[in-house]
Amino acid sequence: MSTNYIKIIIATLLIGGAIWYLESGKVKNTGDSEAVTIVTPSEKAQATTTMTKNVMEVGKPKNTNDPKIGSAMITLSRTEKSATFKLAKEITTPDGFINTGGQPIKIQDYIGKKVVLIDFWTYSCINCQRTTPYLNGWYKKYEDKGLVIIGIHTPEFDFEKVYDNVKAAVDREGIKYPVVLDNDYSTWNAYENRFWPRKYLIDIDGYVVYDHIGEGSYGETEKEIQKALQERQKVLGLTETIDTTIFNPADAVTMDSSKVQSPETYFGSNRNQYFGNGNKSVAGIQKLSLPASIQKNTLYLDGTWDIQGESAKSTSASAKIVYKYNSKDIYFVGSSEKGVKVTIMEDGKVVAKDKGVDVSADGTVMIKENRLYKLIQASDYGEHTIEIIIENPGLEAFAFTFG
Repeated sequence: MSTNYIKIIIATLLIGGAIWYLESGKVKNTGDSEAVTIVTPSEKAQATTTMTKNVMEVGKPKNTNDPKIGSAMITLSRTEKSATFKLAKEITTPDGFINTGGQPIKIQDYIGKKVVLIDFWTYSCINCQRTTPYLNGWYKKYEDKGLVIIGIHTPEFDFEKVYDNVKAAVDREGIKYPVVLDNDYSTWNAYENRFWPRKYLIDIDGYVVYDHIGEGSYGETEKEIQKALQERQKVLGLTETIDTTIFNPADAVTMDSSKVQSPETYFGSNRNQYFGNGNKSVAGIQKLSLPASIQKNTLYLDGTWDIQGESAKSTSASAKIVYKYNSKDIYFVGSSEKGVKVTIMEDGKVVAKDKGVDVSADGTVMIKENRLYKLIQASDYGEHTIEIIIENPGLEAFAFTFG
């Protein structure tokens, strides 16, 4: 056997081994059917420390991976914990990282060291935006006590897949904790999630010991964080004090969902079931005029519109959006390539005292960035009609949400 032949064989083996090593360290794209599961450190799996488990509230769906706080409490050994809770799933096929110094992160890296709170969100979601002040406060309060918050940004609209758009939203909302882009929904699907926002609390051993859907229950969630941090202290033999007060952000905004009588309303043909004066679920150009009578919770467009799957784009020199709603606040998800000025009318008059923070003193808004715009922020709930008068073509409308 020649020396050159032996060198070729050795080189092939070395290259193959290097490829195997690099691939073994990657998080695999497991799609909808399978996900990477966190591995509990074996040396901790046999420990005898205990934790507190929440007992379900009466009348709530039974789901051992979705415990809700109740009046009765039981204590679980680590073996019992493994039989009660599910292990967390790993971040899969991430599309970008923010607030990580440009480095990728894995949940597995924190197991045995930290408590992890995962927050599924998307930046144009008002429900997520109202939750953010609490997340920011918890991160500041507990970061040096062992809490890691990871925002999993799973987009509702295509423009929310753009890294720069998400980064701008993170900066705008003052988010300092790590954010991971989940554009293909792989991590979302791994957790079998269906909601924005949704929080999953992962204890020091990698178990999902609590989760919460939507807004609210902030005090409950913070108490669960405190319990998980106290368990971490015990496991690691630490003596630091965990602050058990409840954080209440000064800029918090709450809503009474029972008083919101208007549904989230989409403009695109994929979901425009509330479209009142055009062809629903049909993409393409539609020339529209307003009817004599405006019905409640029905979307009306005036002018020429190019309606596509996610949005409707105004293409005529003048156009309007009209909607009769029953709520307190109105939020509009929109954008325009060059910038479009719109005038906001409430009950036939230029909005004044009820104008949202994105509305100027003269009742106008410059719509440009792909984001959520706060158009109406009233002092009380009630029925009103909003008109958006569009001065020039190019407004792209995605959704109305109410609060």
